[in-house]
Amino acid sequence: MEHTLHQERRDFLRKVSLSAGGLLLGFTLFEDLAAQTGKGHVIEGVRHDFNSYLSIGTDGSITIASPNPELGQNIKTSFAMIVADELDADWSRVTVVQAPLDTSKFDRQLTGGSGAVPHSWKRLRTAGATARQMLIAAAASTWNVPASACTAENGYVIHKESGKKAGYGELVAIAAKLNIPTDVPLKHHKDFKLIGKPIRNVENKNIVVGKPLFGLDFYRDGMVYAVVQRPPAFGSKIKSVDDKAARAVKGVSDVVRFGNNVAVVANATWAAMKGRKALQINYEADKALESSSDHADIFSKLMDSPNARIQRKEGDVNAAFKGAAKVIKREYECPFVPHNPIEPMNFFADVRPDKVELIGPTQTPGSGRKAVADLLKIPENKITVDITRLGGGFGRRLKFDYVVEAAEISSIIKKPVKLIWSREDDMGGGSYRPAVRYRFEAALDANNNLIGYKLRGVGINAGNPTRENNFPSGSVDNLLIESLDHNSPITTGAWRAPITNFLAYAEQAFLDEVAEAMGKDPVQMRLDLLQKARTNPAGPVRYDIDRMETVIKSVAEKSQWGKKPGTSQGISIYFSHASYVGQVCDVVMQDGKPVIKKITSVADCGVVVNSSGAQQQVMGGILDGMGTAMYGKLSFNAGEPEQKNFNVYRHIRMKGIPEVEAHFVDNGKDPTGLGEPALPPAGGAVANAVYKATGKRMYRQPFIEQEPFKSAE
Repeated sequence: MEHTLHQERRDFLRKVSLSAGGLLLGFTLFEDLAAQTGKGHVIEGVRHDFNSYLSIGTDGSITIASPNPELGQNIKTSFAMIVADELDADWSRVTVVQAPLDTSKFDRQLTGGSGAVPHSWKRLRTAGATARQMLIAAAASTWNVPASACTAENGYVIHKESGKKAGYGELVAIAAKLNIPTDVPLKHHKDFKLIGKPIRNVENKNIVVGKPLFGLDFYRDGMVYAVVQRPPAFGSKIKSVDDKAARAVKGVSDVVRFGNNVAVVANATWAAMKGRKALQINYEADKALESSSDHADIFSKLMDSPNARIQRKEGDVNAAFKGAAKVIKREYECPFVPHNPIEPMNFFADVRPDKVELIGPTQTPGSGRKAVADLLKIPENKITVDITRLGGGFGRRLKFDYVVEAAEISSIIKKPVKLIWSREDDMGGGSYRPAVRYRFEAALDANNNLIGYKLRGVGINAGNPTRENNFPSGSVDNLLIESLDHNSPITTGAWRAPITNFLAYAEQAFLDEVAEAMGKDPVQMRLDLLQKARTNPAGPVRYDIDRMETVIKSVAEKSQWGKKPGTSQGISIYFSHASYVGQVCDVVMQDGKPVIKKITSVADCGVVVNSSGAQQQVMGGILDGMGTAMYGKLSFNAGEPEQKNFNVYRHIRMKGIPEVEAHFVDNGKDPTGLGEPALPPAGGAVANAVYKATGKRMYRQPFIEQEPFKSAE
């Protein structure tokens, strides 16, 4: 039988009839609720949908649907907290379920760009507040008292003057018959009871005990398994295929060639993988088979190309540099990096004549559905998508190539199929962080004032590798930011905090060099530039000066900047995904080697929804950023990745993790992104602190291959 985590779609819809007399504005979630709570297949008491996010049962239980994919960013808990707070619900009576793809009920049903909470903040609050107001109105009409005399609290409506009190379950049948109010009042921030508190992740227990939550867990009777052999080198194509030995492997039922790939289908994953190993495939070059050494030459040529795209220009840059008393010029480079989520790509597809069912881990279910519809030439309304929990994504699951693969294989073999990628498939399958090189130049006058700034970014399939409107743009009178891109057969994609994950390190490391040349403290230098942008801006300022200034001052204070004897400190400040994050790294020398001891962070992301979840996001982002800067590297030889598993690809290890201290600015502003903004500053903070400790600046990632770490290994 299929796991009860995902009951048939008809089980979601057929129960709607039980809500007769209710507001059929959303969908009922009986079966999924039963599966998650372990209370059987039918919940006692009729449930009423107040909107797409929220239903309440006559027994007082509350079900909140979370539409966006959950990949560890805590969205499933945070969304429910926002709804429940405005509802004044009893959190212990709340069950949270993953909603299937439904673009008629939900906007932006995807996870990416740290935009889920900012986009849904008001929508979620309004959903909870609307139901609360309807429940209050139901109680008021029952008691024949003004609604304004009633309040809601912890799952009850209370009329204090008479002492009357009714639970939400007692009121839902009446409330569901009322007209839906418009323009409902939302709570003042000071009245939040859940928002801002440390709330345990709603799936913690299920994860710990190993409940089948993830795509790899999904199973249905009658399905087969498929693995795919893709060209090992980017730029190559199939010349010939001999699949006789593969078909002879016990358990293998089919071998299918589609496009430039060959799928082996079997009754078990292991049989499919054994069959794939038995394939005899000859490849030939279709495009240039690029190596990492080729990219070094490409970078060098493009750095001096006259064909750069101007992304932003202010003032007279040539005159500023021609008349400069001092010019600082530096280049920074990063390699390709794979995403490496713990759960490799996988997806279930069942393509039938009348419908298509897709189930699995995706950050973009809507895009995946459209791509399958285009492939199979069928309407999107014939395709359903159920979203499992994602075992990580970091941007890789924004792409949907593996979803389309599963659907195409199922359409060919006429069976439900579970597509499985191995770790080698995942690391060798593309969509990497682009390799990039930056050249920075700064011009100082005789008084050591910054009068000119130039940045040229060159990427391999990076698009625009700059963020031309980020700091210090707006604070330098003469500024030029340019970009170039090399079109490569190596596929790239969004990697956690796209572009800024490396650009932030390069910018912040360079600014520290400029501060040193100016004879200024790095903190004061950044504050001075912000003051210049405030009082005499050079062109448009696209960041909030006050918020960035507050973060700089706060992180300097929290980290005891310059007040720790024997400790070298480096600072890095960055604005991305509408949030501001400052970090200070502490480095000490032990046995002649630099040791990273602590990273202090201050983030301004507006209202923090879940304080414990926010702490984890910042800490995880810092370690991801630091670990990638220190160790991350994927290189190529004739188009083929040289690192395809963790035995040859190094991650940060437990012994290398420093103390991390996370703080947040409490300014009451609406939430901004948090899943990504803590990552970009980490590399710069580390590099700047290491320079203070050793006198060695690092211009390439991974740091472990540069001095002073190289000789310390």
